[in-house]
Amino acid sequence: MDTRTRVSRVWTTTRGQSGRRAIIIVLVLAALAGLIWFAVHLADTSKLGGPGAGPGGGFGGFGGGGRRRPSTTVGVATAQTSDIPITLEALGTVTPAATVTVVPQVSGVITQILFKEGQTVKKGQALAEIDPRPLREQLLQAQGNLTRDQAQLANAKLVLTRDQTLLTQDSIARQDVDTQAALVKQLEGTVMTDQAAVGMARLNLGYSRVVAPVSGRIGLRQIDLGNYIGAGGATGIAVITEVTPIDVSFTIPQDSVPQVDAQARAGKLAATAYDRTKTVVLDQGVFSTLDNQVDPTTGTVKAKARFQNAKGQLFPSQFVNIKVDLQTLKNVVVVPVTAVRTGPDGDFVWGLRPDKTVTKVMVQRGPGTPLVTSIIRGLNPGARVITEGGDRLTEGARVQLPGDRNGPPPQCQADLQKFCKGKQGMEMFQCMRANASKFSQQCTAAMAAMRSGRGGGSGGGGYGGGGQGGGGQAFGQAGGGNFGGGQGGGSFGGGGGGGQGGGGFTPSPEMQAAREAMHKACDPDIKKLCPGQEGREAFMCLRENQAKSTKACQDALGKTPRPGGAGGFGGGSGGGGQGGGFGPPAGGGQGGGGQGGGRGAQGGGNFGPPGGGNFGGGGQGGGGGGFQMTPEMQAAREAMQKACAADMSKLCAGKEGREAFMCLRENDDKLSGGCKAAREKMRAMRPPGSGGGGGGGSPGR
Repeated sequence: MDTRTRVSRVWTTTRGQSGRRAIIIVLVLAALAGLIWFAVHLADTSKLGGPGAGPGGGFGGFGGGGRRRPSTTVGVATAQTSDIPITLEALGTVTPAATVTVVPQVSGVITQILFKEGQTVKKGQALAEIDPRPLREQLLQAQGNLTRDQAQLANAKLVLTRDQTLLTQDSIARQDVDTQAALVKQLEGTVMTDQAAVGMARLNLGYSRVVAPVSGRIGLRQIDLGNYIGAGGATGIAVITEVTPIDVSFTIPQDSVPQVDAQARAGKLAATAYDRTKTVVLDQGVFSTLDNQVDPTTGTVKAKARFQNAKGQLFPSQFVNIKVDLQTLKNVVVVPVTAVRTGPDGDFVWGLRPDKTVTKVMVQRGPGTPLVTSIIRGLNPGARVITEGGDRLTEGARVQLPGDRNGPPPQCQADLQKFCKGKQGMEMFQCMRANASKFSQQCTAAMAAMRSGRGGGSGGGGYGGGGQGGGGQAFGQAGGGNFGGGQGGGSFGGGGGGGQGGGGFTPSPEMQAAREAMHKACDPDIKKLCPGQEGREAFMCLRENQAKSTKACQDALGKTPRPGGAGGFGGGSGGGGQGGGFGPPAGGGQGGGGQGGGRGAQGGGNFGPPGGGNFGGGGQGGGGGGFQMTPEMQAAREAMQKACAADMSKLCAGKEGREAFMCLRENDDKLSGGCKAAREKMRAMRPPGSGGGGGGGSPGR
C-alpha cells in the first residue's frame, strides 16, 4: 500500500469520526436546551397554576378554577398634625433630701419611747427619753462648785480692796497687794470654769430628751425600752429620711448634656416620675442640676430632679422612670411608629390610594414618642398609611381593610339608588336579584365578574381542572388514557365537559320563595341571637344557634334548600365528559364513558359512581354539593362549642362564628385537652367531601 492510499484512508477515518463527534455535540446541546426550556416552562406553569391553566386552571382547589391571590388585610392610620414633646427618659433612683441616724449625745437607760415606727415626725419632736436623774445630780454638783468658788472670789475681792487702801497709806507692802490681785484673778477663772460646768450639766440634762433633728419619716426602732445606750453609738435609736421634698438621681448621655444645659438655663424644665411600667405617674417636679463631670466608664453625667412628693408615692431608694420635658414641636405631621419602615434607600411608609392599592413613599423621620413619630418631609396631613401587614406588600398591591365586606361593585351604585334605595345587607341583594333585568349593562357585567371571581373558573375542578380549556393532554394520549387523557382532560381531573363548576349560582323561583319565607320567619331570631350581624354572617350564626331558634324558624330553615359548594374532586356542569381520568378508557377515542360519562344518578356529587371519569359526578348531572348536618353532627358541634368556649374567649377574644373557629384551628397547639378531644370527634364525623360540582342535567349512561 503506497503512501497516498494510507493518507487517504486516515483522512477518511478522521473525517468520519469528526462527523460523528459533531452529531453527538449537537444532540447534547439540543438536550440541554430542551431541559432548560422544560425547567423554565415548569417554573412558569407553577406560577400560573399548572399546565394550560385557563378559566378552570390547574390546582385551582377542589372543584374551583384558578384563584387570584387574595388581597392582604392591613391596618390603616391617617397622618395628622400634632404637637410632639421632645423628652429625655432615664432610669432613676429616689434619693432623700436628708438621711439622719438619731444618736443620743448622753449615755443612760432608755425610760421612754415617744414615736411609732414609720411615723412622720417634725423637727424638734421628742423621740425618746433617757433617765435624767444622774444628769440632774451632775448639774447640782456643778452649781455647788460654782457657788463655793463665787464666795471665795467675793472674799478675795474684799481683801484686795483693803490691801489697796492700806497701800495708799503706805501701811502694807506692794508685793502683798499684787499677790492678792492675782488670787482674785485665779478665783475669777475658777468661777468661769464652774459656770461652764453648770452649763454643760444643764445641756446634758436637756440631751436626756432625744428629739428629731429633721422632719421626715422615721424608720424601725433600733433599741428597746429599758436598754442602756451610749453616747455616739453607731446604730442609734432610729433613722429619719426627709421625703418632702425628695430628689431623683439619674444619668443622661454625655451627648445630651449641651441640649439639657441650654434648656435648663432658658427656664425650668418639667420632670415626671413614672413607676417601673411607665404607666402610672407618681409625681411632677422640676429638673434641678447636672453634675460637674462625665463618668468615663459609662459616658454619662449624673443629674438630679426634685419633687414635692406631697402624696408620698416616691419612696427612698425606689427605682423609677424619669422623663424630662425639654421642648415641644408645634404642628408637625405624625404617624404611628409602626407605619414607618426602613429599607435600603432609607425610611418609607406604605401609602394607601383611594382605589385601595399601595405605593411606597420615602419619608424623613423626626423626633417622636413611644407611640407616634414625626415626619419632617415626604408626607402631608390626611394621607392614609399602612400600620400593620406592610411586610407582605409590594408596589401597587391591592389591600383589604378590616371593616371591608363583600358588597355591590361601584358600577351598581346608580342602579342601587334608583331601585333599592335605603336597603342594606341581604335585603339589598334580594332587591338587586329581583331587579336584575332593569340594571345597566355595566352593573350586570361587574356583578358577573364578581360572581366568577368568588367561585371557580369555567373549567372543571380538582387538581388541574378539566374542561376543554384546561389541562391539555397531560399524562395521557388523546382518546382516553389513564391519568387524564381525552380532549383536554386535565391531570387528576374531570373530563372535557366539566366546565363552569364552582362560583356562584342563580336560585330557582322555588328556592327564592323558600328563602324569603325563611327571612320572614327567622328575622326575630336573628335580632335576638345574632345582634349586629348581617347577611351571610347572620345566617351562619343562626344555623349555629338553630336549636335556640323558634319552631317556625327551624321549619323554615329545614325547607330552605342549600346550594352546592364550589366543586370538589369532580367536574362542573358535566362531570366526566370527553375524557376519563384516573381509570381505564371505557370508550376509546372520545375518552372514558362517552359524553354522558358514567351511570351516576342525576345530582351525583363527589366520589360518585365511576362511568366516564372516576372521582367525578356521573353524567351531565355532576353537581349536588353541600350536605345536611345530621342530629349527631349537630350534637357534636354543640359539644365542641361548649368545650372550647373558654379557649375561644382566651385565644380568640372578639371573634365570632367562622372567624372564631378559624382562630381555634390556628391555635390548635394551645387548646385544652377537652377542646382538642371535641374537635377531633367533630372532625371524625365530617363527611369525606363537602361540595360537589355545579351542574345539573340528565343522568349519564
